[in-house]
Amino acid sequence: MPNRTKPTKFWSAVPPWVLIGSVAVLLPLFAFMTVANINRQKEKSRQMLLEKGAALIRSFEAGTRTGMMNIHWGRFQLQRLLTETARQPDIVYLFVTDINGNIVAHNDLVEVGRWLESGLNLEKIARSATLQWRQVVRPNGSRVFEIYGRFEPVGRRGHMAMGMERMPGPMMMGRRFQPETRRNQMPANQEQIIFVGLDMSAIEQAQRADVRHAVIMGTILLLAGFAGITLLFMAQSYRATRASLTRIKAFSDTLVQNIPIGLVATDSGRKIAAFNQTAESVLRLPAAKITGRQATEVLPPQLGRQLEDINAPEALVAAEIDCPLDDGTTVPLEISTSRLKDEAGTYLGSVLLFKDLTEVRALRKEIAHNQRLASVGRLAAGVAHEIRNPLSSIKGFATYFLQRYKDIPQDQQTAGIMIQEVDRLNRVVGQLLEFARPVALSPKPTSLKNLIDRSLKLIGDRAAEKSISLVANIAPTADEVLIDPDRINQVLLNLYLNAIEAMQTGGKLTVSAAIRPESGRLEIHVDDTGDGIRAENLPKIFDPYFTTKSSGTGLGLAIAYNVMDAMGGALRVQSRPGHGTRFTLAVPAAGKDHQHA
Repeated sequence: MPNRTKPTKFWSAVPPWVLIGSVAVLLPLFAFMTVANINRQKEKSRQMLLEKGAALIRSFEAGTRTGMMNIHWGRFQLQRLLTETARQPDIVYLFVTDINGNIVAHNDLVEVGRWLESGLNLEKIARSATLQWRQVVRPNGSRVFEIYGRFEPVGRRGHMAMGMERMPGPMMMGRRFQPETRRNQMPANQEQIIFVGLDMSAIEQAQRADVRHAVIMGTILLLAGFAGITLLFMAQSYRATRASLTRIKAFSDTLVQNIPIGLVATDSGRKIAAFNQTAESVLRLPAAKITGRQATEVLPPQLGRQLEDINAPEALVAAEIDCPLDDGTTVPLEISTSRLKDEAGTYLGSVLLFKDLTEVRALRKEIAHNQRLASVGRLAAGVAHEIRNPLSSIKGFATYFLQRYKDIPQDQQTAGIMIQEVDRLNRVVGQLLEFARPVALSPKPTSLKNLIDRSLKLIGDRAAEKSISLVANIAPTADEVLIDPDRINQVLLNLYLNAIEAMQTGGKLTVSAAIRPESGRLEIHVDDTGDGIRAENLPKIFDPYFTTKSSGTGLGLAIAYNVMDAMGGALRVQSRPGHGTRFTLAVPAAGKDHQHA
Protein backbone atom coordinates (compact mmCIF):
# COMPACT_ATOMS: atom_id res chain seq x y z
CA MET A 1 0.00 0.00 0.00
CA PRO A 2 2.76 2.53 0.78
CA ASN A 3 4.41 1.79 -2.56
CA ARG A 4 1.22 2.76 -4.33
CA THR A 5 0.76 6.07 -2.54
CA LYS A 6 4.29 7.39 -2.99
CA PRO A 7 4.06 7.96 -6.77
CA THR A 8 0.74 9.70 -6.27
CA LYS A 9 2.25 12.09 -3.74
CA PHE A 10 5.24 12.69 -5.99
CA TRP A 11 3.19 13.58 -9.07
CA SER A 12 0.68 15.58 -7.06
CA ALA A 13 3.53 17.83 -5.96
CA VAL A 14 4.27 18.69 -9.58
CA PRO A 15 1.92 21.39 -10.91
CA PRO A 16 0.22 20.58 -14.22
CA TRP A 17 1.79 23.61 -15.90
CA VAL A 18 5.23 22.03 -15.40
CA LEU A 19 4.20 19.02 -17.49
CA ILE A 20 2.52 21.26 -20.03
CA GLY A 21 5.61 23.45 -20.19
CA SER A 22 7.82 20.38 -20.63
CA VAL A 23 5.68 19.26 -23.54
CA ALA A 24 5.73 22.76 -25.01
CA VAL A 25 9.54 22.88 -24.82
CA LEU A 26 10.56 19.30 -25.61
CA LEU A 27 7.90 18.29 -28.10
CA PRO A 28 8.85 20.96 -30.70
CA LEU A 29 12.49 19.99 -30.19
CA PHE A 30 11.66 16.33 -30.70
CA ALA A 31 9.55 17.12 -33.73
CA PHE A 32 12.26 19.31 -35.22
CA MET A 33 14.97 16.67 -34.74
CA THR A 34 12.73 13.94 -36.17
CA VAL A 35 11.64 15.97 -39.17
CA ALA A 36 15.20 17.13 -39.82
CA ASN A 37 16.47 13.55 -39.70
CA ILE A 38 13.70 12.32 -42.00
CA ASN A 39 14.31 15.16 -44.43
CA ARG A 40 18.02 14.42 -44.39
CA GLN A 41 17.38 10.77 -45.20
CA LYS A 42 14.94 11.73 -47.94
CA GLU A 43 17.49 14.12 -49.43
CA LYS A 44 20.14 11.39 -49.40
CA SER A 45 17.70 8.99 -51.03
CA ARG A 46 16.80 11.53 -53.72
CA GLN A 47 20.49 12.27 -54.33
CA MET A 48 21.26 8.56 -54.62
CA LEU A 49 18.41 7.99 -57.06
CA LEU A 50 19.43 11.05 -59.06
CA GLU A 51 23.04 9.86 -59.28
CA LYS A 52 21.87 6.39 -60.23
CA GLY A 53 19.60 7.76 -62.93
CA ALA A 54 22.33 10.08 -64.23
CA ALA A 55 24.81 7.18 -64.43
CA LEU A 56 22.23 5.07 -66.23
CA ILE A 57 21.53 7.84 -68.77
CA ARG A 58 25.24 8.41 -69.41
CA SER A 59 25.89 4.67 -69.84
CA PHE A 60 22.92 4.43 -72.18
CA GLU A 61 24.24 7.35 -74.23
CA ALA A 62 27.68 5.69 -74.32
CA GLY A 63 26.12 2.44 -75.51
CA THR A 64 24.22 4.34 -78.18
CA ARG A 65 27.39 6.06 -79.38
CA THR A 66 29.18 2.68 -79.56
CA GLY A 67 26.30 1.18 -81.50
CA MET A 68 26.25 4.06 -83.95
CA MET A 69 29.72 3.10 -85.11
CA ASN A 70 27.98 0.22 -86.89
CA ILE A 71 26.84 1.32 -90.31
CA HIS A 72 23.60 -0.64 -89.85
CA TRP A 73 22.61 1.24 -86.73
CA GLY A 74 19.03 2.58 -86.73
CA ARG A 75 15.93 3.03 -84.70
CA PHE A 76 15.51 -0.70 -84.16
CA GLN A 77 18.94 -0.99 -82.55
CA LEU A 78 18.11 1.99 -80.31
CA GLN A 79 14.86 0.28 -79.24
CA ARG A 80 16.67 -2.98 -78.63
CA LEU A 81 19.42 -1.34 -76.54
CA LEU A 82 16.80 0.57 -74.55
CA THR A 83 14.79 -2.62 -73.88
CA GLU A 84 17.87 -4.46 -72.69
CA THR A 85 18.91 -1.57 -70.48
CA ALA A 86 15.43 -1.33 -68.90
CA ARG A 87 15.67 -4.92 -67.69
CA GLN A 88 18.01 -3.86 -64.92
CA PRO A 89 16.60 -4.02 -61.39
CA ASP A 90 14.78 -0.94 -60.03
CA ILE A 91 14.11 0.44 -63.53
CA VAL A 92 10.36 0.86 -64.02
CA TYR A 93 10.52 2.40 -67.46
CA LEU A 94 12.96 3.97 -69.92
CA PHE A 95 11.96 5.88 -73.01
CA VAL A 96 13.10 8.60 -75.41
CA THR A 97 10.93 11.32 -76.95
CA ASP A 98 11.46 14.13 -79.39
CA ILE A 99 10.77 17.76 -78.43
CA ASN A 100 7.20 17.41 -79.71
CA GLY A 101 6.39 14.68 -77.16
CA ASN A 102 6.43 11.77 -79.67
CA ILE A 103 7.81 8.63 -78.00
CA VAL A 104 10.67 7.46 -80.23
CA ALA A 105 11.72 4.46 -78.15
CA HIS A 106 10.22 2.81 -75.05
CA ASN A 107 10.91 -0.33 -73.09
CA ASP A 108 7.22 -1.09 -73.61
CA LEU A 109 6.78 -1.44 -77.40
CA VAL A 110 3.10 -0.56 -77.08
CA GLU A 111 4.05 2.98 -76.09
CA VAL A 112 6.28 3.62 -79.14
CA GLY A 113 4.72 6.22 -81.43
CA ARG A 114 2.37 7.60 -78.78
CA TRP A 115 2.41 11.14 -77.47
CA LEU A 116 3.72 11.92 -74.01
CA GLU A 117 1.29 13.90 -71.83
CA SER A 118 3.56 15.18 -69.07
CA GLY A 119 2.84 18.92 -68.79
CA LEU A 120 6.60 19.60 -69.19
CA ASN A 121 8.24 22.15 -71.47
CA LEU A 122 10.17 19.69 -73.62
CA GLU A 123 11.87 22.38 -75.72
CA LYS A 124 13.27 24.02 -72.58
CA ILE A 125 14.43 20.63 -71.25
CA ALA A 126 16.15 19.85 -74.57
CA ARG A 127 18.07 23.12 -74.41
CA SER A 128 19.26 22.52 -70.82
CA ALA A 129 22.33 20.44 -69.99
CA THR A 130 21.13 19.76 -66.43
CA LEU A 131 19.20 16.62 -65.49
CA GLN A 132 15.92 17.20 -63.67
CA TRP A 133 13.71 14.96 -61.56
CA ARG A 134 10.23 14.58 -60.22
CA GLN A 135 8.06 12.01 -58.43
CA VAL A 136 5.30 10.40 -60.47
CA VAL A 137 2.34 8.46 -59.10
CA ARG A 138 1.37 5.62 -61.43
CA PRO A 139 -2.23 4.42 -61.97
CA ASN A 140 -1.64 1.49 -59.59
CA GLY A 141 -0.71 3.92 -56.80
CA SER A 142 3.03 3.23 -56.77
CA ARG A 143 5.47 6.12 -56.84
CA VAL A 144 8.28 6.39 -59.35
CA PHE A 145 11.36 8.62 -59.19
CA GLU A 146 11.66 10.01 -62.71
CA ILE A 147 14.89 11.57 -64.05
CA TYR A 148 14.76 13.33 -67.38
CA GLY A 149 17.02 15.50 -69.52
CA ARG A 150 18.54 16.06 -72.94
CA PHE A 151 19.51 12.86 -74.78
CA GLU A 152 22.94 13.29 -76.47
CA PRO A 153 24.23 10.01 -77.88
CA VAL A 154 26.31 11.73 -80.63
CA GLY A 155 26.78 15.34 -79.47
CA ARG A 156 24.72 18.46 -80.19
CA ARG A 157 25.15 18.39 -84.00
CA GLY A 158 24.13 14.75 -84.47
CA HIS A 159 26.73 13.95 -87.15
CA MET A 160 26.34 10.19 -86.81
CA ALA A 161 22.57 10.44 -86.91
CA MET A 162 22.90 12.33 -90.18
CA GLY A 163 25.15 9.63 -91.54
CA MET A 164 22.70 6.94 -90.56
CA GLU A 165 20.17 8.29 -93.02
CA ARG A 166 22.30 7.04 -95.87
CA MET A 167 22.63 3.51 -94.54
CA PRO A 168 20.00 0.76 -94.72
CA GLY A 169 18.51 -0.66 -91.57
CA PRO A 170 18.84 -4.28 -90.34
CA MET A 171 16.25 -6.97 -89.91
CA MET A 172 13.37 -6.15 -87.55
CA MET A 173 10.64 -8.60 -86.48
CA GLY A 174 11.65 -10.99 -89.30
CA ARG A 175 11.35 -8.29 -92.03
CA ARG A 176 14.12 -6.48 -93.99
CA PHE A 177 13.92 -2.70 -94.23
CA GLN A 178 13.50 -1.25 -97.71
CA PRO A 179 16.23 1.16 -98.72
CA GLU A 180 13.73 3.81 -99.74
CA THR A 181 11.92 3.92 -96.35
CA ARG A 182 13.13 5.79 -93.29
CA ARG A 183 10.64 4.33 -90.81
CA ASN A 184 13.31 2.77 -88.64
CA GLN A 185 16.10 5.28 -89.17
CA MET A 186 17.22 7.84 -86.63
CA PRO A 187 15.88 11.36 -87.47
CA ALA A 188 18.49 13.92 -88.46
CA ASN A 189 19.20 16.95 -86.27
CA GLN A 190 16.27 16.07 -83.99
CA GLU A 191 16.73 17.05 -80.33
CA GLN A 192 15.54 14.31 -77.98
CA ILE A 193 14.75 13.85 -74.28
CA ILE A 194 15.32 10.71 -72.27
CA PHE A 195 13.14 9.67 -69.29
CA VAL A 196 14.18 7.10 -66.67
CA GLY A 197 11.73 5.87 -64.01
CA LEU A 198 13.27 4.22 -60.93
CA ASP A 199 11.39 2.08 -58.42
CA MET A 200 11.09 3.78 -55.00
CA SER A 201 9.74 0.83 -53.00
CA ALA A 202 13.10 -0.04 -51.43
CA ILE A 203 13.77 3.63 -50.66
CA GLU A 204 10.33 4.02 -49.08
CA GLN A 205 10.87 0.94 -46.90
CA ALA A 206 14.17 2.36 -45.70
CA GLN A 207 12.53 5.72 -45.01
CA ARG A 208 9.78 4.07 -42.95
CA ALA A 209 12.42 2.24 -40.94
CA ASP A 210 14.25 5.54 -40.35
CA VAL A 211 11.01 7.18 -39.22
CA ARG A 212 10.33 4.40 -36.72
CA HIS A 213 13.86 4.64 -35.38
CA ALA A 214 13.65 8.44 -35.10
CA VAL A 215 10.29 8.26 -33.29
CA ILE A 216 11.59 5.67 -30.82
CA MET A 217 14.73 7.68 -30.07
CA GLY A 218 12.77 10.90 -29.81
CA THR A 219 10.31 9.32 -27.38
CA ILE A 220 13.16 8.10 -25.19
CA LEU A 221 14.71 11.58 -25.21
CA LEU A 222 11.32 13.15 -24.49
CA LEU A 223 10.76 10.95 -21.44
CA ALA A 224 14.27 11.64 -20.22
CA GLY A 225 13.65 15.37 -20.64
CA PHE A 226 10.39 15.13 -18.69
CA ALA A 227 12.18 13.43 -15.82
CA GLY A 228 15.00 15.97 -15.82
CA ILE A 229 12.70 19.01 -15.88
CA THR A 230 10.49 17.56 -13.12
CA LEU A 231 13.48 16.90 -10.86
CA LEU A 232 14.87 20.37 -11.57
CA PHE A 233 11.53 21.93 -10.67
CA MET A 234 11.28 20.00 -7.42
CA ALA A 235 14.78 21.17 -6.49
CA GLN A 236 14.10 24.83 -7.26
CA SER A 237 10.42 25.07 -6.29
CA TYR A 238 10.98 26.99 -3.04
CA ARG A 239 13.16 29.65 -4.63
CA ALA A 240 10.90 29.99 -7.66
CA THR A 241 7.82 30.31 -5.48
CA ARG A 242 9.31 33.15 -3.48
CA ALA A 243 10.43 34.96 -6.63
CA SER A 244 7.00 34.50 -8.19
CA LEU A 245 5.23 35.84 -5.11
CA THR A 246 7.53 38.88 -5.09
CA ARG A 247 6.78 39.63 -8.74
CA ILE A 248 3.05 39.15 -8.25
CA LYS A 249 3.02 41.50 -5.28
CA ALA A 250 4.98 44.16 -7.19
CA PHE A 251 2.66 43.80 -10.15
CA SER A 252 -0.51 43.96 -8.07
CA ASP A 253 0.73 47.00 -6.16
CA THR A 254 1.58 48.80 -9.41
CA LEU A 255 -1.76 47.82 -10.93
CA VAL A 256 -3.75 49.02 -7.92
CA GLN A 257 -1.94 52.32 -7.83
CA ASN A 258 -2.30 53.08 -11.55
CA ILE A 259 -5.76 51.85 -12.53
CA PRO A 260 -8.01 54.78 -13.58
CA ILE A 261 -10.67 53.76 -11.03
CA GLY A 262 -10.71 54.68 -7.37
CA LEU A 263 -10.01 51.71 -5.07
CA VAL A 264 -10.43 51.45 -1.30
CA ALA A 265 -9.77 48.13 0.44
CA THR A 266 -10.37 47.36 4.12
CA ASP A 267 -9.32 44.44 6.31
CA SER A 268 -11.54 42.34 8.58
CA GLY A 269 -11.49 45.11 11.20
CA ARG A 270 -12.77 47.62 8.59
CA LYS A 271 -9.48 49.52 8.64
CA ILE A 272 -8.21 50.92 5.35
CA ALA A 273 -5.55 48.62 3.90
CA ALA A 274 -5.23 50.09 0.39
CA PHE A 275 -6.01 53.49 -1.09
CA ASN A 276 -4.80 54.14 -4.66
CA GLN A 277 -3.82 57.35 -6.45
CA THR A 278 -7.15 57.75 -8.27
CA ALA A 279 -8.99 57.55 -4.94
CA GLU A 280 -6.68 60.24 -3.55
CA SER A 281 -7.38 62.51 -6.53
CA VAL A 282 -11.17 62.07 -6.53
CA LEU A 283 -11.76 62.22 -2.77
CA ARG A 284 -8.91 64.70 -2.12
CA LEU A 285 -7.56 62.60 0.76
CA PRO A 286 -3.86 61.63 1.20
CA ALA A 287 -3.30 57.86 1.44
CA ALA A 288 -0.46 58.22 3.93
CA LYS A 289 -2.75 59.81 6.54
CA ILE A 290 -5.75 57.50 6.27
CA THR A 291 -4.17 54.06 5.71
CA GLY A 292 -4.63 51.91 8.82
CA ARG A 293 -7.51 54.02 10.19
CA GLN A 294 -11.19 53.12 10.41
CA ALA A 295 -12.95 53.67 7.12
CA THR A 296 -15.98 55.34 8.73
CA GLU A 297 -13.75 57.91 10.41
CA VAL A 298 -11.88 59.19 7.36
CA LEU A 299 -14.08 58.49 4.35
CA PRO A 300 -17.18 60.48 3.34
CA PRO A 301 -20.27 59.05 5.09
CA GLN A 302 -21.81 57.68 1.87
CA LEU A 303 -18.68 55.61 1.15
CA GLY A 304 -18.09 54.64 4.77
CA ARG A 305 -21.57 53.11 5.04
CA GLN A 306 -20.91 50.94 1.98
CA LEU A 307 -17.91 49.38 3.78
CA GLU A 308 -19.42 49.15 7.25
CA ASP A 309 -21.94 46.29 7.01
CA ILE A 310 -20.16 42.92 6.78
CA ASN A 311 -23.50 41.10 6.32
CA ALA A 312 -24.44 43.10 3.21
CA PRO A 313 -24.66 41.32 -0.17
CA GLU A 314 -21.33 40.27 -1.59
CA ALA A 315 -21.51 42.74 -4.48
CA LEU A 316 -23.33 45.98 -5.16
CA VAL A 317 -22.81 46.91 -8.80
CA ALA A 318 -23.40 50.19 -10.67
CA ALA A 319 -24.91 52.26 -7.88
CA GLU A 320 -24.68 56.03 -8.41
CA ILE A 321 -24.38 58.45 -5.50
CA ASP A 322 -23.62 62.14 -5.02
CA CYS A 323 -20.71 62.20 -2.58
CA PRO A 324 -20.07 65.46 -0.65
CA LEU A 325 -16.39 66.12 0.13
CA ASP A 326 -14.76 67.94 3.01
CA ASP A 327 -14.13 71.05 0.89
CA GLY A 328 -17.88 71.48 0.31
CA THR A 329 -18.00 70.19 -3.28
CA THR A 330 -20.08 67.23 -4.40
CA VAL A 331 -18.76 64.58 -6.78
CA PRO A 332 -21.09 62.15 -8.63
CA LEU A 333 -19.73 58.61 -8.28
CA GLU A 334 -20.55 55.18 -9.65
CA ILE A 335 -19.62 52.65 -6.96
CA SER A 336 -19.46 48.87 -6.52
CA THR A 337 -18.60 47.00 -3.33
CA SER A 338 -17.31 43.44 -2.94
CA ARG A 339 -16.99 41.40 0.26
CA LEU A 340 -13.90 39.19 0.51
CA LYS A 341 -14.32 35.78 2.18
CA ASP A 342 -12.20 32.66 2.44
CA GLU A 343 -13.23 29.09 1.63
CA ALA A 344 -14.84 28.71 5.05
CA GLY A 345 -16.94 31.86 4.57
CA THR A 346 -14.95 33.94 7.04
CA TYR A 347 -15.07 37.68 6.34
CA LEU A 348 -11.64 38.99 5.27
CA GLY A 349 -12.44 42.55 4.23
CA SER A 350 -14.11 44.65 1.56
CA VAL A 351 -13.14 46.33 -1.70
CA LEU A 352 -14.84 49.52 -2.87
CA LEU A 353 -14.44 50.64 -6.48
CA PHE A 354 -15.73 53.99 -7.67
CA LYS A 355 -15.57 56.18 -10.78
CA ASP A 356 -16.01 59.93 -11.15
CA LEU A 357 -19.11 60.61 -13.28
CA THR A 358 -18.61 64.36 -13.71
CA GLU A 359 -17.58 64.12 -17.36
CA VAL A 360 -20.11 61.37 -18.04
CA ARG A 361 -22.99 63.49 -16.79
CA ALA A 362 -21.77 66.46 -18.82
CA LEU A 363 -21.73 64.25 -21.92
CA ARG A 364 -25.21 63.01 -21.14
CA LYS A 365 -26.48 66.57 -20.94
CA GLU A 366 -24.79 67.45 -24.22
CA ILE A 367 -26.28 64.39 -25.94
CA ALA A 368 -29.74 65.23 -24.64
CA HIS A 369 -29.27 68.81 -25.80
CA ASN A 370 -28.20 67.67 -29.27
CA GLN A 371 -31.14 65.30 -29.48
CA ARG A 372 -33.52 68.13 -28.67
CA LEU A 373 -31.89 70.30 -31.31
CA ALA A 374 -32.18 67.52 -33.87
CA SER A 375 -35.86 67.12 -33.08
CA VAL A 376 -36.43 70.86 -33.35
CA GLY A 377 -34.56 70.90 -36.67
CA ARG A 378 -36.66 68.11 -38.15
CA LEU A 379 -39.84 69.80 -36.95
CA ALA A 380 -38.69 73.18 -38.27
CA ALA A 381 -37.89 71.73 -41.70
CA GLY A 382 -41.37 70.27 -41.98
CA VAL A 383 -43.06 73.48 -40.86
CA ALA A 384 -40.92 75.61 -43.20
CA HIS A 385 -41.91 73.56 -46.23
CA GLU A 386 -45.56 73.91 -45.31
CA ILE A 387 -45.29 77.71 -44.80
CA ARG A 388 -43.53 78.59 -48.05
CA ASN A 389 -46.45 77.66 -50.33
CA PRO A 390 -49.02 79.92 -48.56
CA LEU A 391 -46.41 82.70 -48.45
CA SER A 392 -46.10 82.63 -52.22
CA SER A 393 -49.87 82.94 -52.56
CA ILE A 394 -50.07 85.82 -50.05
CA LYS A 395 -47.26 87.70 -51.80
CA GLY A 396 -48.98 87.19 -55.13
CA PHE A 397 -52.27 88.65 -53.85
CA ALA A 398 -50.45 91.55 -52.19
CA THR A 399 -48.62 92.33 -55.43
CA TYR A 400 -51.94 92.17 -57.27
CA PHE A 401 -53.57 94.64 -54.87
CA LEU A 402 -50.51 96.91 -55.03
CA GLN A 403 -50.87 97.20 -58.81
CA ARG A 404 -54.68 97.37 -58.90
CA TYR A 405 -55.20 100.09 -56.28
CA LYS A 406 -52.54 102.54 -57.39
CA ASP A 407 -54.83 105.48 -56.80
CA ILE A 408 -55.56 104.63 -53.15
CA PRO A 409 -52.49 105.48 -51.03
CA GLN A 410 -53.75 103.66 -47.94
CA ASP A 411 -54.23 100.40 -49.89
CA GLN A 412 -50.88 100.92 -51.56
CA GLN A 413 -49.18 101.23 -48.16
CA THR A 414 -51.02 98.19 -46.80
CA ALA A 415 -50.05 96.05 -49.78
CA GLY A 416 -46.43 97.22 -49.54
CA ILE A 417 -46.27 96.29 -45.85
CA MET A 418 -47.73 92.88 -46.66
CA ILE A 419 -45.05 92.26 -49.29
CA GLN A 420 -42.25 93.36 -46.91
CA GLU A 421 -43.53 91.12 -44.13
CA VAL A 422 -43.89 88.16 -46.50
CA ASP A 423 -40.30 88.69 -47.67
CA ARG A 424 -39.09 88.86 -44.07
CA LEU A 425 -41.00 85.73 -43.19
CA ASN A 426 -39.59 84.02 -46.28
CA ARG A 427 -36.06 84.89 -45.12
CA VAL A 428 -36.81 83.39 -41.71
CA VAL A 429 -38.09 80.23 -43.38
CA GLY A 430 -34.95 80.12 -45.54
CA GLN A 431 -32.75 80.37 -42.46
CA LEU A 432 -34.85 77.67 -40.82
CA LEU A 433 -34.33 75.33 -43.77
CA GLU A 434 -30.60 76.08 -43.83
CA PHE A 435 -30.41 75.22 -40.14
CA ALA A 436 -32.30 71.95 -40.63
CA ARG A 437 -30.56 70.59 -43.74
CA PRO A 438 -27.10 68.88 -43.61
CA VAL A 439 -24.15 71.18 -44.23
CA ALA A 440 -22.35 70.55 -47.55
CA LEU A 441 -18.63 71.36 -47.54
CA SER A 442 -16.22 72.15 -50.41
CA PRO A 443 -12.74 72.61 -48.90
CA LYS A 444 -9.99 74.03 -51.12
CA PRO A 445 -6.67 75.86 -50.65
CA THR A 446 -7.52 79.39 -49.54
CA SER A 447 -5.62 82.53 -48.63
CA LEU A 448 -7.05 83.29 -45.21
CA LYS A 449 -5.78 86.87 -45.28
CA ASN A 450 -7.63 87.61 -48.53
CA LEU A 451 -10.76 85.88 -47.22
CA ILE A 452 -10.86 87.96 -44.03
CA ASP A 453 -10.05 91.18 -45.87
CA ARG A 454 -12.97 90.60 -48.27
CA SER A 455 -15.34 89.76 -45.43
CA LEU A 456 -14.42 92.95 -43.54
CA LYS A 457 -15.02 95.05 -46.68
CA LEU A 458 -18.60 93.74 -46.82
CA ILE A 459 -19.38 95.30 -43.43
CA GLY A 460 -17.16 98.36 -43.85
CA ASP A 461 -19.99 100.82 -44.52
CA ARG A 462 -22.13 99.59 -41.64
CA ALA A 463 -19.14 99.73 -39.25
CA ALA A 464 -18.29 103.26 -40.41
CA GLU A 465 -21.83 104.44 -39.64
CA LYS A 466 -21.28 103.48 -35.98
CA SER A 467 -17.64 104.68 -35.83
CA ILE A 468 -16.33 101.13 -35.40
CA SER A 469 -12.72 100.47 -36.43
CA LEU A 470 -11.84 97.18 -38.12
CA VAL A 471 -8.51 95.45 -37.46
CA ALA A 472 -7.16 92.22 -39.00
CA ASN A 473 -4.13 90.37 -37.60
CA ILE A 474 -3.31 87.16 -39.55
CA ALA A 475 -0.24 85.09 -38.65
CA PRO A 476 2.03 84.19 -41.63
CA THR A 477 1.62 80.44 -40.92
CA ALA A 478 -2.13 80.76 -41.43
CA ASP A 479 -1.97 82.51 -44.79
CA GLU A 480 -2.56 79.40 -46.97
CA VAL A 481 -4.99 76.84 -45.50
CA LEU A 482 -7.32 74.10 -46.74
CA ILE A 483 -10.86 75.15 -45.75
CA ASP A 484 -14.30 75.83 -47.21
CA PRO A 485 -14.05 79.61 -47.84
CA ASP A 486 -17.78 80.14 -48.42
CA ARG A 487 -18.78 78.49 -45.14
CA ILE A 488 -16.10 80.28 -43.13
CA ASN A 489 -17.18 83.57 -44.72
CA GLN A 490 -20.81 82.83 -43.77
CA VAL A 491 -19.85 82.24 -40.13
CA LEU A 492 -17.61 85.33 -39.99
CA LEU A 493 -20.29 87.65 -41.42
CA ASN A 494 -22.78 86.42 -38.83
CA LEU A 495 -20.30 87.12 -36.02
CA TYR A 496 -19.41 90.54 -37.49
CA LEU A 497 -23.07 91.64 -37.60
CA ASN A 498 -23.66 90.50 -34.01
CA ALA A 499 -20.54 92.40 -32.90
CA ILE A 500 -21.62 95.60 -34.67
CA GLU A 501 -25.06 95.44 -33.07
CA ALA A 502 -23.40 94.97 -29.65
CA MET A 503 -21.35 98.20 -30.07
CA GLN A 504 -23.93 101.00 -30.00
CA THR A 505 -21.53 103.93 -29.48
CA GLY A 506 -18.51 102.92 -31.51
CA GLY A 507 -15.71 100.54 -30.66
CA LYS A 508 -13.23 98.14 -32.20
CA LEU A 509 -13.74 94.86 -34.08
CA THR A 510 -10.57 92.73 -34.23
CA VAL A 511 -10.10 89.55 -36.27
CA SER A 512 -6.97 87.46 -35.62
CA ALA A 513 -5.96 84.03 -36.94
CA ALA A 514 -3.14 81.57 -36.29
CA ILE A 515 -2.43 77.82 -36.43
CA ARG A 516 -1.75 76.25 -33.05
CA PRO A 517 1.45 74.20 -33.45
CA GLU A 518 0.55 71.61 -30.79
CA SER A 519 -2.73 70.60 -32.50
CA GLY A 520 -2.33 71.84 -36.07
CA ARG A 521 -5.79 73.47 -35.91
CA LEU A 522 -6.67 76.85 -37.32
CA GLU A 523 -8.07 79.29 -34.75
CA ILE A 524 -9.83 82.51 -35.77
CA HIS A 525 -10.77 85.00 -33.02
CA VAL A 526 -13.44 87.68 -33.47
CA ASP A 527 -13.22 90.23 -30.63
CA ASP A 528 -15.46 93.23 -30.02
CA THR A 529 -15.65 95.92 -27.36
CA GLY A 530 -19.42 95.83 -27.06
CA ASP A 531 -21.81 95.30 -24.17
CA GLY A 532 -20.97 91.61 -23.71
CA ILE A 533 -23.30 88.69 -22.92
CA ARG A 534 -24.77 88.00 -19.51
CA ALA A 535 -23.61 84.82 -17.81
CA GLU A 536 -27.07 83.22 -17.74
CA ASN A 537 -27.40 83.65 -21.52
CA LEU A 538 -24.04 82.15 -22.52
CA PRO A 539 -25.22 78.49 -22.49
CA LYS A 540 -28.22 79.39 -24.69
CA ILE A 541 -26.78 81.56 -27.45
CA PHE A 542 -26.30 78.62 -29.87
CA ASP A 543 -29.84 77.33 -29.32
CA PRO A 544 -32.22 77.96 -32.25
CA TYR A 545 -34.66 80.88 -31.80
CA PHE A 546 -32.86 82.21 -28.74
CA THR A 547 -32.20 85.93 -29.19
CA THR A 548 -32.02 89.09 -27.11
CA LYS A 549 -32.66 91.37 -30.12
CA SER A 550 -36.14 92.58 -30.92
CA SER A 551 -35.74 91.97 -34.64
CA GLY A 552 -33.56 88.85 -34.54
CA THR A 553 -34.62 85.34 -35.55
CA GLY A 554 -32.28 83.47 -33.20
CA LEU A 555 -30.96 81.24 -36.01
CA GLY A 556 -27.73 83.00 -37.00
CA LEU A 557 -25.48 81.57 -34.28
CA ALA A 558 -27.26 78.20 -34.41
CA ILE A 559 -26.45 77.94 -38.14
CA ALA A 560 -22.86 79.04 -37.50
CA TYR A 561 -22.51 76.38 -34.79
CA ASN A 562 -23.83 73.69 -37.17
CA VAL A 563 -21.38 74.76 -39.89
CA MET A 564 -18.40 74.52 -37.53
CA ASP A 565 -19.57 71.16 -36.23
CA ALA A 566 -19.88 69.82 -39.81
CA MET A 567 -16.30 70.96 -40.49
CA GLY A 568 -15.08 68.94 -37.51
CA GLY A 569 -14.37 72.10 -35.58
CA ALA A 570 -15.87 74.09 -32.74
CA LEU A 571 -17.36 77.53 -32.05
CA ARG A 572 -16.65 78.87 -28.57
CA VAL A 573 -17.56 82.11 -26.82
CA GLN A 574 -16.07 84.11 -23.97
CA SER A 575 -17.82 87.23 -22.68
CA ARG A 576 -18.31 89.48 -19.69
CA PRO A 577 -20.95 92.19 -19.51
CA GLY A 578 -19.32 95.55 -20.21
CA HIS A 579 -16.01 94.03 -21.35
CA GLY A 580 -16.82 92.79 -24.84
CA THR A 581 -17.05 89.32 -26.37
CA ARG A 582 -14.66 86.91 -28.08
CA PHE A 583 -15.85 84.19 -30.49
CA THR A 584 -13.30 81.51 -31.42
CA LEU A 585 -13.51 79.36 -34.56
CA ALA A 586 -11.33 76.24 -34.26
CA VAL A 587 -11.21 74.06 -37.40
CA PRO A 588 -8.87 71.39 -38.80
CA ALA A 589 -6.82 73.02 -41.55
CA ALA A 590 -3.96 71.80 -43.75
CA GLY A 591 -1.64 74.54 -44.91
CA LYS A 592 1.53 74.37 -46.96
CA ASP A 593 3.43 73.01 -43.99
CA HIS A 594 0.62 70.77 -42.76
CA GLN A 595 -0.80 69.05 -45.80
CA HIS A 596 1.48 66.04 -45.49
CA ALA A 597 1.68 65.94 -41.75
